[in-house]
Amino acid sequence: MTLLPVLPILIPLCTACLGMLFYRSLRLQQWVSLFGAGALLVVSILLLVIVHRDGMIAVHSGSWAAPFGITLVADLFGAIMVLLGAITAAAVVVYSIASVDSIRKQYLYHPLVHVLMAGVCGAFLTGDIFNLYVCFEVLLLSSFVLLALGSERGQLEGAIKYVTLNLFSSAVFLSAVGILYGAVGTLNMADLSLKVAQAAQEGRDGPLTVVAMMFMIAFGIKSAVFPLFFWLPASYHTPPFAVSALFAGLLTKVGVYAMIRVFTLIFTHDVGFTHSILLWVAALTMITGVLGAASQGEFRRILSFHIVSQIGYMILGLALFTPLAIAGSIFYIMHHIIVKANLFLVAGVAHLIRGTSDLGRPGIVGVYASAPIVALLFMIPAMSLAGVPPLSGFWAKLILLRAAVDERAFLYVAIALLVGIMTLFSMTKIWAEAFWKSPGESADNENSHDDAPPAKPPRTPFTMLAPIAAMALLTVLIGLGAQPVFELAQRVTDDLLTPSRYIHTVLGSPDAAPSGDAP
Repeated sequence: MTLLPVLPILIPLCTACLGMLFYRSLRLQQWVSLFGAGALLVVSILLLVIVHRDGMIAVHSGSWAAPFGITLVADLFGAIMVLLGAITAAAVVVYSIASVDSIRKQYLYHPLVHVLMAGVCGAFLTGDIFNLYVCFEVLLLSSFVLLALGSERGQLEGAIKYVTLNLFSSAVFLSAVGILYGAVGTLNMADLSLKVAQAAQEGRDGPLTVVAMMFMIAFGIKSAVFPLFFWLPASYHTPPFAVSALFAGLLTKVGVYAMIRVFTLIFTHDVGFTHSILLWVAALTMITGVLGAASQGEFRRILSFHIVSQIGYMILGLALFTPLAIAGSIFYIMHHIIVKANLFLVAGVAHLIRGTSDLGRPGIVGVYASAPIVALLFMIPAMSLAGVPPLSGFWAKLILLRAAVDERAFLYVAIALLVGIMTLFSMTKIWAEAFWKSPGESADNENSHDDAPPAKPPRTPFTMLAPIAAMALLTVLIGLGAQPVFELAQRVTDDLLTPSRYIHTVLGSPDAAPSGDAP
């Protein structure tokens, strides 16, 4: 079982390599991809069960003990994130059977998905800050190819913006890693926690605060926080819907995960400064994201801006830096990965039925009239995103709001409530225009005779509906089972705010604990 943390990285890599060997057969590629996604899901469940029961697991490669070797660490936070990634990947792979065209599959779409998943799982499990950078680069390379696959004009334009900003982020990240290594002489995150705390006690915290800000910028770009988010809505609406769903569910959450990990384990020496900045960043991210969504008229553009606004909630919990607030952030991440990926999958089905994703253009039919089950499957994640009880989003927002009230941060409570109301407005707009309204009710219908679509919409394949239904059910279950999910988030928070446990697991010294664990 000690090698279990290796498998979530090894399985996607082996799946990708095997898929490349079968590049001449799309059917074999597809079966390999399905088997690999299923295996990753099974291993992820097993990893979470074992970590939940027995505690953290650390694996040192090549028998090189930490902090000198490469270390993988599966704590409860990492195991949960790996499982959420595996669920999203499985849903996307099944959805892709019917939704992704054969041309993209011929250019190794399925192997690229699994390479991306290897990077995602590696980022969640690595115990080394440099290998976190390596995993981010694996993500960047595979996601860039997936984004540009098909070479359509909009895709290439979005891919250029995406890769340019993320390359800048990578440059800042690598520079910060180099400066940090020069300052304290280690890259192992558990050892960094000790060395940074020691440097702060010795009055050498000035340069470390600068490095912390560099990490905040690097992870802020990857998380799409204010004012570094503009690459996301410019690119996420351009690839196939399955790719958009995978990106929306996972990529920004890797950045949020990294920010939470680094600013609870390593950089806690100047919380008054760093987390005050995060507080303003969270508020402005929520506001700009939801205003951007309210101004859009295309399904995926609206959802893309809502990724930005919802990231603000996650950062808010980290910024408040109380046990309840961080538990709220963890709960919010668990809820949001499922909900946001599912909304993009629903957008693909709505596009198939209507023939367009532009809410201002008439479709073949209203989605509700043609497929009421699809309309219901949209309402579940949409209302959860807006925070309607008893769905998962309601509890996630409630926990964060309670934490903000406890800290008397009433301005941020008001902002969070306002953003929730505007999110509900955006979801209602999508419902009214894409799902409820029939073509005859569109103001532009009279101008659409030249390119009028066929009268009957195509039938939605089962492989597209099944993952949507499964993830909608999961959203309902998280809402109805909010208490055990919250208790799980509290356990994660307890581990994050007591870094001595993580340090002891990695370094193996019972006395290896910083002098001041976070409260």
